[in-house]
Amino acid sequence: MKKLLNTLYVTTQGAYLSREGETVLVRVEKETRLQVPIHTLAGIVCFGQVSCSPFLLGLCAERGVGVSFLTEYGRFLARLQGPVAGNVLLRREQYRWADDQEKSANIARALLAGKISNSRTVLQRALRDHGDKPGAEALRDAAQRLRFSLDQLQVSTSLDVLRGIEGDAAGTYFSVFNFLITSQKEGFSFQDRSRRPPLDNVNCLLSFAYTLLMHDVRSALESVGLDPAVGFLHRDRPGRASLALDIMEEFRSVVADRLVLSQINLGVIKKSGFNQAETGGVLMKDDTRKAFLVAYQKRKQEVISHPFLNEKVEIGLLPFIQALLLARHIRGDLDGYPPFIWR
Repeated sequence: MKKLLNTLYVTTQGAYLSREGETVLVRVEKETRLQVPIHTLAGIVCFGQVSCSPFLLGLCAERGVGVSFLTEYGRFLARLQGPVAGNVLLRREQYRWADDQEKSANIARALLAGKISNSRTVLQRALRDHGDKPGAEALRDAAQRLRFSLDQLQVSTSLDVLRGIEGDAAGTYFSVFNFLITSQKEGFSFQDRSRRPPLDNVNCLLSFAYTLLMHDVRSALESVGLDPAVGFLHRDRPGRASLALDIMEEFRSVVADRLVLSQINLGVIKKSGFNQAETGGVLMKDDTRKAFLVAYQKRKQEVISHPFLNEKVEIGLLPFIQALLLARHIRGDLDGYPPFIWR
């Protein structure tokens, strides 16, 4: 089993990353703040005015450490990756399957079964823990409608129909998301999903969490030799990592949404940790972003039981495991793609 490696998040503005031997050196105003062995890293994520030496980028490319560049507030800008890894025969098969409507629909159905089932479990756990609080009836109704969406998946063969079911299920889930917020309601009220820019504190946190998750899923796909740009549920679009978006669907509610909710409900993230720009968009303050990154790293280290492997694994390894299972399915080693179903 692959070892869970760290991701180095650099948020200090003006930081400069360079290579010293087999380590990554982080300097701020010529002062060394951190030195990390390269073999302990799976990726580096740079926020805002952070620069890297070409020698460090070369080392990262050689060792398969992806480097992503985001704006100071978490909007994705670019990603640097070394030579394409893996078997060209696997990628050729992936492209053939992506052009095949039936095979694409079968994988999309499995991915959506994982997404909708996991979203439903989030609602059911909220009912279990807070079944006597306002909104319980709405949560029960939404969980029932998601159950109906899961049934619809099994009788649908068209990709367009599957996408319609996914859209309805997402609408149902987010229609009751505000009831999952049980504290700090005055600062964290959710009405609808908004992005580019996020228009409230909750959407700001969700967008940031999805960006971090995207980095991890994309790295996982590349590590097993799949092309992150060629998806089955999400179709090709220049500049879009469609397969990474596909695989992300299984993890949004389990990894990202639950982390956002716990940070709000436990009072770790405060209303005062955000600013509103003149355009109406909401931005995280530096301290809030750092606190969330720490929480995300801790969340990745939590251990859960993987239902298909029947093993205890760290949450941070889930994208790699699912990427590996998808690769095995495309190679013909597995009859179907087993999505991650949270129990």
